[in-house]
Amino acid sequence: MQYRTLGRTGVQVSTLALGAMNFGRIGRTPQDEATAIVDAALEAGVNLIDTADWYGEGESEEMVGKAIAGRRDDIVLATKANMPMGDERNHRGSSRRWLVTALDDSLRRLGVDHVDLYQIHRWDPATSDEETLSALTDLQRAGKIRYFGSSTFPAYRVVQAQWAAREHRLSRYVTEQPSYSVLQRGVESDVLPVTEEYGMGVLVWSPLASGWLSGAVRRDKDVTTHRSAFMPERFDTALPANRARLDAVEQLAGIADAAGLTMIQLALGFATAHPAVTGALIGPRTLDHLRSQLAAADTVLPADVLDAIDTVVAPGTDLAAHEKYDTPPALLDASLRRR
Repeated sequence: MQYRTLGRTGVQVSTLALGAMNFGRIGRTPQDEATAIVDAALEAGVNLIDTADWYGEGESEEMVGKAIAGRRDDIVLATKANMPMGDERNHRGSSRRWLVTALDDSLRRLGVDHVDLYQIHRWDPATSDEETLSALTDLQRAGKIRYFGSSTFPAYRVVQAQWAAREHRLSRYVTEQPSYSVLQRGVESDVLPVTEEYGMGVLVWSPLASGWLSGAVRRDKDVTTHRSAFMPERFDTALPANRARLDAVEQLAGIADAAGLTMIQLALGFATAHPAVTGALIGPRTLDHLRSQLAAADTVLPADVLDAIDTVVAPGTDLAAHEKYDTPPALLDASLRRR
């Protein structure tokens, strides 16, 4: 396992981090399997576990808490808040009112007295940066969180938050968690240059592109991944974006074969090769999935392989731009583009 410093925090984290979104109802991973996954990941040298209150409405956090019981000090523990937790309109977002409550709920479910990294799951346009950063700074000073970060923020919002922290003399976001893979490289053109400028740690999610880069999606092969069962449109090759992805996957498979790598090794090696990236989050549903992903722990792609990848998907390009999660609201709501 390789280790890197998380931004300027001084904390050393593994380049492959364990994402726990699939624990529980989302991935149908039961507690015994989740605990086995955590055991195997820690034994392999993974030292960062990432979850969120929104995953299974707290179920993932509860399962992580049970799996790490008795070894909290060996783990860099990260969770998130901001996404809706039920129908109550104020049980979501990035207001002080909600974050104070949400963090206490997360600590209770995890069975710990603090988390190492607390992340705002998405930018909240209804809440000012000062409001959110002030609440997070107070929670940090209270000892309930060690550091805090953002997740899937547009580049301009990352910059705005850094300026707000400076202007109001508050603690700042020290990490960002964007979606990044061979097939979704858009953050290379904006988010990653910004995180480098501000010395932020970067933990990328979906480095296997929802299974497209796992080796399970190939031409003339039935797609039977877990994700395809409840998100069929993401794998419907009648759609132009998916045809483009499939064409790219076939070419990438050839590059992997020529380099003596699996598709997973190629994909994770690519995600962790960018100098702005600290680590990649893997989200296995089963122990076998974890083992296949841990095989990439020491993968370092040579320049010729990275150059070959660039010829398939150009730097800064998203093959499925409609699946971006950091799109400015005005691009999604026509009323925001009109006076």
